[in-house]
Amino acid sequence: MSKLLSSRFSNGAVHLSQLILRVVFGGFIMTHGWPKLANFSEYVKQFPDPIGLGQNVALGLTIFAEFFCGALVTMGLLTRWATIPLIICMLVIIFVIHAADPLGKKETAYMFLFAFTAILITGPGKYSLDGVIGK
Repeated sequence: MSKLLSSRFSNGAVHLSQLILRVVFGGFIMTHGWPKLANFSEYVKQFPDPIGLGQNVALGLTIFAEFFCGALVTMGLLTRWATIPLIICMLVIIFVIHAADPLGKKETAYMFLFAFTAILITGPGKYSLDGVIGK
């Protein structure tokens, strides 16, 4: 009980928190990217082109961010670099795709945005491939 009321922290707890944050949010974003990757030809017909690059390119960039960068974040490999496309993807979703929508439609994208921003700032932590190879 005293730990709950304390403002003290240990390095181990911080590294464990970074691991949980990476694995949970990296894994969840991959569940958004996998269906797009597995069913590319179906998704591309209806996928928006928010920045004028064409539907194929927009879907490809989204898959790259959500699935491949999500996998890198989950593993903790090139973690900070992998968060950048994810942050950009979430910003496009919030401010372009769902710009006119109420907050409830943007809520998930905001949560991912802030989680990936926290990962960018704090890094992958000790319990990551980056931590193992010393990046």
